[in-house]
Amino acid sequence: MISVTDLRSGTKVEMDNSLWVCVEYQHQKIGRGGAKVVAKFRNLETGSTVERSFNSGEKLQDIYVETKDLQYLYPEGDELVFMDLETYDQFHVSKNIVEGAKFLKEGITATGDMYQGRPLVVTAPFVVDLKIIDTPPGIRGDTVSGGSKSATLETGAVVQVPLFIQPGEVIKVDTRTGQYISRA
Repeated sequence: MISVTDLRSGTKVEMDNSLWVCVEYQHQKIGRGGAKVVAKFRNLETGSTVERSFNSGEKLQDIYVETKDLQYLYPEGDELVFMDLETYDQFHVSKNIVEGAKFLKEGITATGDMYQGRPLVVTAPFVVDLKIIDTPPGIRGDTVSGGSKSATLETGAVVQVPLFIQPGEVIKVDTRTGQYISRA
């Protein structure tokens, strides 16, 4: 159990039979009354947010979330199959809890936040190397400065790349923003 005065951004707690992460918190002291803590929480399973206020003496049940390396194996319908690299257990994960899912290719190692043996959030590596499958030819002189064109990657994702990039090249992509970084 932790006191509500110990809440910080990123603190994970169990509240109302659900798992929550503290997004924002504010300590308020009003006049003669006791202090209050107003906190905004995001549900780790559904993604919904809620704002709650607590008296300074209240306690919340904290949870231990373990971070593990997970290897992406293959897609299966609306789910993705991952393997725990320590225990070799395989499990199905919904695409909506995988951050950067459209940039995952088979064999990539992702990071998973696990609670009681089940994944809460799976995060792709921040930078991945992907091969370009299709892109229109870049014609010199099309733009005044720089310029970009769309390119389809081996995972099916589409990103904007400079005009000089050709099909078959391998590029680095930022999975958080979906932007081209450089050639690999």
